[in-house]
Amino acid sequence: MSRRRLVTGVAAALVVPGVAPGIGARAMAAPMPADRSGWHDVRRFGAKGDGVAIDSGAVNAAILHAASRGGGTVHLPAGVYRCYSIRLSSRITLHLDPGATILAASVPFEGMTTGGYDAAEPIDPSYRDYQDFGHSHWHNALIWGEGLHDVAIVGGGLIDGAGLARDWGDEPGVAGSRKPGVGDKAIALKNCRGVILRDVRIVRGGWFCLLATGVDRLLIDNVTVDTNRDGFDIDCCRDVRVVGCTVNSPYDDGICPKSSFALGYVRATEKVVIERCLVTGGYAVGSVIDGSWRRLPPTFNGTGRIKCGTESNGGFRDIVIRDCVFDQSRGLALETVDGGIIEDIRVTDIKMRGAQTSPIFLRLGRRLRGPPGTPVGGLRRVTIRNLISRDAAILPSTIAGVVGHPVEDIEIADVQLHQLGGQSQTLLHYFPAAAEDAYPEPGMFGALPATGLWARDVRNLVLRDIEVATTYADRRPALWFERAGGVTVTNLRSPAPAVGLRKVTDFRRKDADAARNVAIAAAEERML
Repeated sequence: MSRRRLVTGVAAALVVPGVAPGIGARAMAAPMPADRSGWHDVRRFGAKGDGVAIDSGAVNAAILHAASRGGGTVHLPAGVYRCYSIRLSSRITLHLDPGATILAASVPFEGMTTGGYDAAEPIDPSYRDYQDFGHSHWHNALIWGEGLHDVAIVGGGLIDGAGLARDWGDEPGVAGSRKPGVGDKAIALKNCRGVILRDVRIVRGGWFCLLATGVDRLLIDNVTVDTNRDGFDIDCCRDVRVVGCTVNSPYDDGICPKSSFALGYVRATEKVVIERCLVTGGYAVGSVIDGSWRRLPPTFNGTGRIKCGTESNGGFRDIVIRDCVFDQSRGLALETVDGGIIEDIRVTDIKMRGAQTSPIFLRLGRRLRGPPGTPVGGLRRVTIRNLISRDAAILPSTIAGVVGHPVEDIEIADVQLHQLGGQSQTLLHYFPAAAEDAYPEPGMFGALPATGLWARDVRNLVLRDIEVATTYADRRPALWFERAGGVTVTNLRSPAPAVGLRKVTDFRRKDADAARNVAIAAAEERML
């Protein structure tokens, strides 16, 4: 088989560390306008910018002053502005000069009964448990806004969340996010319209660098994130573009559309375009911002992926992911387990290197964290084309529904999967766990009986021009289908045996070599 073509092709397509595809010409912030009318310098309102004084009071005073005049630009010149919560207003642009840093002030381990970050607002107890604490609150952030319109955070400056909590129990001496006066996210926006984040850099963003919930007309352009948990969480949002961004998030997800119940009702995330971005989980936090790109140990299983889910009450529609690079991440995941529908997803022109788990992971489950009576959702009409994955781990790509609720109408074409391999044929007799209500992760089913793709509870699956290769000889088939109907495989290139079937109906294989063509009405268990 043409393994050399697979490896050479992906090597040529991958970018070098430090440069996300399509960003190079715009890596620096746009020049500031000559006309500064409507600009309000935070130093005029008492900001010191010395990294010692607390400057959030002065920044907030400048915002209120500009808002009282119908809006304007609040300007932070070079300096370090140590802050607690900054409260945005409509028609306000927060402009951080190159050399300007908004530094999240630290909070004592026991929290602060007075001062510190704004308190986490109350949430109706009838739905507060349908999503994590971080998704349910916005005011306890370094920068936040609610019910606003026409807001922007721009410039070549830095937002450093050093004093923010991640809400993980592995940080001795760092206050937990539920303690008073503690902030846990860099930027939080709720029910806003017309938002732009452009050219800024964010390091150590806490639980989220950006939590956008119920935000419409959101543009995230040329933003670099180097963080200790999630990058961008785009929750219950519409009309979103994420373009030309670099996200290093080794401990959690990089770019993550979600559709939680945090607004108190179901709202789909839809009309989202993610393009020309680099996501990775393979570099030490801070090393992308400082340009050193220090690799984490090979044994480190970084996250850094693009994922729809896990919160999925409202579902996802009309999502486009194109021309992106995944470097040392957990690949691409589309997950709906809380009753929502994932449909009309198009993924094209993807380059992956060193996927830590399944390069492609599609999961329909029944966790059903939501109001009583929440039904099982759906996952359908997904197209993945022109994807190259090199040096992935042992787990194959995975498509999995649940009994009675198959994943439907999936097309995967022009895909090259280079896996580690090295497994024995004993896995052919392994029956992966159902795990219907489990948290969705690629490793949830354990070892799998395929090298390239394992699919269970799927209907109307088209695979075309698929190439599978392994570093080490592997006795598993390239593709494995179980409880599947209406499967067509065209032009598969892989070692033999090529395909395993278990409880499959209406299977067709088409090949340039007509002798390999088969049509099977039903197969209890068969190897082709």
